[in-house]
Amino acid sequence: MSDWTSLWYVWLILLAVFLLLLCGVSASCIKFCCQKKRLPVETFPRHPCDLTVIGIDSDSTAHSTVT
Repeated sequence: MSDWTSLWYVWLILLAVFLLLLCGVSASCIKFCCQKKRLPVETFPRHPCDLTVIGIDSDSTAHSTVT
């Protein structure tokens, strides 16, 4: 069996994985904190809109011409 301290490339790989994990956690924490402080901005201003609904019976002439 090899001695773990002599396997320098294993420690290098573990260090690289640890640094990538640390960078990922730091970036997501920073992103979360920045989104929390930022005020929500509406992309489109809300305008009141009118909606018209017309009921059609099966006996009406408009229904028979549409179908």
